Amino acid sequence: MCGIVGYIGRRNATEVLVDGLRRLEYRGYDSAGVAVMSDGELIIKRSVGKLENLEKLLNGDMPVGHIGIGHTRWATHGRPSEANAHPHRAGDIVVVHNGIIENHAELRKALIKKGHEFSSETDTEIVAHLIHQFTEQGHSTKDAIVRSLAKIRGSYSLVIMNVKDPDTLYLAKLGSPLVVGLGNKENFVASDIPALLPYTRKMVFMEDGEIAKMTADGLVVRDKDLHLVKKEVKTITWDPLTAEKGGFKHFMLKEIFEQPKILEDTYGGRVAPGTGKVILKELDPLFKDGKFIYDHIYIVACGTSWHAACVGKYWLERICRIPVSVDLASEFRYRDPIINKNTLFIPISQSGETADTLAALKMAKEQGAKTLAICNVIESSIARLSDIVVYTHAGPEIGVASTKAFTAQLTVLLLIALAFGRKLKKIDASDVEKRVAELLELPGQMKKMLDNAGVIKAIAEKYADSREVLYIARGVHFPVALEGALKLKEISYVYSEGFAAGELKHGPIALIDNGTPVIALTPNGYTYDKIMNNVEEVSARGADLILLTDEGNKSDSVKAAATIYIPKTSWYTSPILYALPLQLFAYYVADHKGTDVDQPRNLAKSVTVE
Repeated sequence: MCGIVGYIGRRNATEVLVDGLRRLEYRGYDSAGVAVMSDGELIIKRSVGKLENLEKLLNGDMPVGHIGIGHTRWATHGRPSEANAHPHRAGDIVVVHNGIIENHAELRKALIKKGHEFSSETDTEIVAHLIHQFTEQGHSTKDAIVRSLAKIRGSYSLVIMNVKDPDTLYLAKLGSPLVVGLGNKENFVASDIPALLPYTRKMVFMEDGEIAKMTADGLVVRDKDLHLVKKEVKTITWDPLTAEKGGFKHFMLKEIFEQPKILEDTYGGRVAPGTGKVILKELDPLFKDGKFIYDHIYIVACGTSWHAACVGKYWLERICRIPVSVDLASEFRYRDPIINKNTLFIPISQSGETADTLAALKMAKEQGAKTLAICNVIESSIARLSDIVVYTHAGPEIGVASTKAFTAQLTVLLLIALAFGRKLKKIDASDVEKRVAELLELPGQMKKMLDNAGVIKAIAEKYADSREVLYIARGVHFPVALEGALKLKEISYVYSEGFAAGELKHGPIALIDNGTPVIALTPNGYTYDKIMNNVEEVSARGADLILLTDEGNKSDSVKAAATIYIPKTSWYTSPILYALPLQLFAYYVADHKGTDVDQPRNLAKSVTVE
């Protein structure tokens, strides 16, 4: 979740940029930089680590100028380094960028053939070179940007300077947020509102496909067809903390609503729609001479990541026909597991610093296993120690209770299962194409559910005072039920438990009494008839049933207290969708009870001690 700030006006741009970046620190980052026009010269300062490192670099040598751009980077393409930090320059063109350029590799290759030399590993530098290429051919900056964007596939918010056009900033948006702040003989741009609030409350929000020309005197916006757009100016009344949360009451709610975009970022550049291909070059070293030598896979994780691992087991075994064991990291080392050179060990951790998972990873490596980490934080301990890393692109997650990291982990696990399945010839290209098409539909389906979040809020508030809530599911959705129960107990302090529905009569059904809330996950599929039998069992014992089921399902045989309908998708992608209403239910219960949603008692975001 990188941060962008741009300024043009009467103040010293450097001071505005650094202050704006400071106000975006909550988003998380691993490097920072600014580019400022000072006395006709472009000065770029960049550093790795916290913003204070950049400030030390600027101390006593701060460029003074009226126009500049700044950036805090959360690494995706290329490790955290000074060379990979933004802004990036090619000739007279300087760029900061949020998002992912999916076809960066092919664009880089084409530009290198034309003589362009690159100084970083980033996808962003591609944009600077493309625009520079067209300005060198005599095109105006605006036309060069339009031509460059036509070649780009992916998501972006861009702020661009041309040294030869020192009184203008150019903006472009597709997928990633970009907001303009309007001042008196000065204007601002940023990736999020908090950076701008000290200077102005008048904001213009860029929409997808729009490009803009910003000077100290005004803003000219055009749509994707280059027609002029009259933008509505909105006055922001938020306080700074509310602004950091994007207007949401809590970071957790903001992160739940970010998930459609997070899914796009996670599978972006990794799928080729219509081709039956999943592109995960990170996995290539696992295949020697086309052969996969690993006869057993261990997936090890803690908490929410363990629930993701349990879903991954279903996918990997069904798609790839490889035995998979899933272990809690805190228990793994103490059962003397059988590990050798034919073992593939997959640790999953959002932070990459989870102590138990890290210790299990070290043990697996010592015993000769090949290691493939799924992680969100680049250059974290688990990422550095593993042989191979597949990163989720969830961005920093501020809320202690994990939400978007969970669905990003699920997305990566499904991609890995599909990639393995295809390489092992266990599934054909048409099967992969179907699954990819379903993945591409998920963001839209998630948005549909989020638009109807009020339905879930009403149900949650009805049951907010319950002493306990039980969750039941079968098959691949059982771990999702476990995750739903974990979310509720984490932030609302309500006792909640998830059960495999087929086990109810082996003990848990004794917990059912009149009015006991039972949340049942009942998607279509080969377990549907079985789970509905279990639903009948708890209904007959007086439970208040809250059914989660596919749109169009009718369950006339059972009386539900409430039904939440989920957009139809397949067995492969439904666990990702079914997680969303459970997150919302937990959030709205906790909010109604007035607990500290983002920092629940006794919990830390990253468990870095055993």
